[in-house]
Amino acid sequence: MADEIELKTAPADFRFPTTNQTRHCFTCYIEFHGCLAAKGESNECERFAKYYRSLCPGEWVERWNEQRENGTFPGPL
Repeated sequence: MADEIELKTAPADFRFPTTNQTRHCFTCYIEFHGCLAAKGESNECERFAKYYRSLCPGEWVERWNEQRENGTFPGPL
């Protein structure tokens, strides 16, 4: 099999030592959009996108994106 798929998730983060990774998910989402705001479309920001996409349920991300578009997102963006 020459085209093997390599699955990865976000690396461990000392700020989130528990099994519940909800805050880690949300923080990666916030860091990604903060990075985009600060640096624009940058490869440096892509790692945060990979992290939140592997940690966060898709429904949450869709809801957060809708809230950001409507200006009702509860985070610090």
